[in-house]
Amino acid sequence: MRDFRKALRGSGYDLVEVNEGEDIVEKEKREREAEYRRLKTKLVVGAALTVPIFVLMLWDRIGLSSVIEIPRQTNYFLQFLIQTPVQFWVGMQFYRGAIAAARHRTTNMNTLIAIGTSAAYLYSVTATFFPSVFEIKGYSAHVYFDTAATIIVLILLGRLFEARARGRTSEAIKKLIGLQPKTARVIRDGQEQDVPVDEVEMGDSIVVRPGEKIPVDGIVKEGHSSVDESMISGESIPVEKKAGDQVIGATMNKTGSFRFEATKVGRDMMLSHIIAMVQEAQGSKPPIARLADTIASIFVPVVMAVAALTFAVWLILGPEPAFTYALLNFIAVMIIACPCALGLATPTSIMVGTGKGAENGILIRGAGALETAHRINAMVFDKTGTLTKGEPVVTDIISGRSAAKGGAGLTDQDILWYAASAEKGSEHSLGEAIIKKAKERKLALEDPSDFQAVPGRGIRARLSGKAVVLGNADFMGDEGVDAAGLRSEAERLSGEGKTPMYVAVDGTAAGIVAVADTLKENSAAAVEALRKMGVQTLMITGDNRRTAEAIARQAGIDRVLAQVLPEDKAREVKKLQTENRVVAMVGDGINDAPALAQADVGIAIGTGTDVAMEASDITLIGGDLKGVVASIALSKATIRNIKQNLFWAFAYNTILIPVAAGILFPFFGILLNPMFAAAAMGMSSVTVVSNALRLRKFSFRL
Repeated sequence: MRDFRKALRGSGYDLVEVNEGEDIVEKEKREREAEYRRLKTKLVVGAALTVPIFVLMLWDRIGLSSVIEIPRQTNYFLQFLIQTPVQFWVGMQFYRGAIAAARHRTTNMNTLIAIGTSAAYLYSVTATFFPSVFEIKGYSAHVYFDTAATIIVLILLGRLFEARARGRTSEAIKKLIGLQPKTARVIRDGQEQDVPVDEVEMGDSIVVRPGEKIPVDGIVKEGHSSVDESMISGESIPVEKKAGDQVIGATMNKTGSFRFEATKVGRDMMLSHIIAMVQEAQGSKPPIARLADTIASIFVPVVMAVAALTFAVWLILGPEPAFTYALLNFIAVMIIACPCALGLATPTSIMVGTGKGAENGILIRGAGALETAHRINAMVFDKTGTLTKGEPVVTDIISGRSAAKGGAGLTDQDILWYAASAEKGSEHSLGEAIIKKAKERKLALEDPSDFQAVPGRGIRARLSGKAVVLGNADFMGDEGVDAAGLRSEAERLSGEGKTPMYVAVDGTAAGIVAVADTLKENSAAAVEALRKMGVQTLMITGDNRRTAEAIARQAGIDRVLAQVLPEDKAREVKKLQTENRVVAMVGDGINDAPALAQADVGIAIGTGTDVAMEASDITLIGGDLKGVVASIALSKATIRNIKQNLFWAFAYNTILIPVAAGILFPFFGILLNPMFAAAAMGMSSVTVVSNALRLRKFSFRL
């Protein structure tokens, strides 16, 4: 175990050790929060110490020497005292990262930061305590304590942003765990008693009343009700439950009471499987390779080789004192190769890019999402609440007199009035949609009498002395109503993914009211825009295939996967990834959390559940799908800006490396003056910041 810990830490990973009985999620959260606090403390201390270094560096230029005269070497010594804790305490993690990379025979950003700042620091220490070393023709000693401090503080600021964006797993899982009710009403020894849900055993008989959450998975034994299973299926319309039907833990019972037998408890429950999948998906997501690390892995060895070659050439061929010239030019190469602007290159673009995202209603959790979104070539949409509005609405009202034959000759308004008045006694979501439509048309509804609901089939009621029946085709048959004249219309509506409900008055089929979950306003336009970008669009839903395909046709979706359970959603995303696809998942529900976590970029609808947002990388505040397209466009603009910044961060310094190596000395007797190095660093920083600010002009329209 000791060797295992050593190997992990040697690879640059932290090891969170959990004692028996300790909650691993809470432990990980505490460790993460402690690390964030450590980073924040170091950043505050580093920034506070960097300010006086700059003041001392600019002492003469800002006129403070007229108030207090500080000799040059004393000024350097004060900068040394302040910079040393910044270099070796605030910046310690860069040394650790560089050492870990060296053990694996590679280099990264930590290597570049550690070597560059160390070169500036050691050169400055030498110039402070042994200035005579650099007293040669054409050169005067200068210190770079301010440069080293600035690089460390700026890059530490970027690390703090990364730390803040990490750890979404524990937050999402905490919210998932919170969905399960704490107690269950179990029948034991003939008595109902509330027991902790952890104590429920398979085979227990459990009672659930209206408005309560179902505690565990099971099979209904007595009673009937409608259950909101949207957290699992994504379907907004409640599912009717009767004896023999399966119920799922953490779903919401809506209308009736029933008794069920527990068949799955604890880790076997559907909710527990969702939690496990979120953990697995977020834990296995590969880290996004950072462009700066890639550049550093090439740039650092090249610079070190050039510096070593410079030292060797000057030591062998240089004038006396050869060692002094060799050392001077070696350090000059190392200093000039460390671009101060590198600390600004990525964080500045990310900050401006995420700010523009927020202005457009797009909340981006971290740099990783921006670095990946521009490469997306497969976009997977959930249906309910994502492509659609997530609530049933009345889409069609068909009167019997407009059908091929038969009918009571009532108008559309009459049909809606009878249906809405009858539904006033119902608690079903379809009834609520019909009543809402009647209110929109300002119809004065009547309170029904003799109301009776038949679960899964329809309702009966009396209105103004007339018998009214509302329900499906089977219910019409049970009530002796001949609805043959309306059958073709009902089949057409069903083919469009709508739910047709027959309305009969005094035993005669009067018409149909159709209810459906409709597309959001910009769904089709967003899908079309993605197609023009070369992104394949897919829809994954727990809904039935006929409804799913109808919605997909309306939206212009390329491919449909229907009747898919949560674990299958994540599996389908993983399958696309194995085909070398960069996959984004767009969803809003608890059932989407595993797929959101599994995807390369998870995009949550802001009007959806907290769990979906915690498991995602990007949140669309208003729920408008144009934000999906805007996210990709913003990512492309940001990545392009970062690449430009990285170029300028290195350009000035790279061009001056030959000068720092002394290439001009044999011809003109010129060595690199510290002022040129300072000017190069200053120009690269100004260029990077100015270029990043151009992102503020980003705009997007469908």
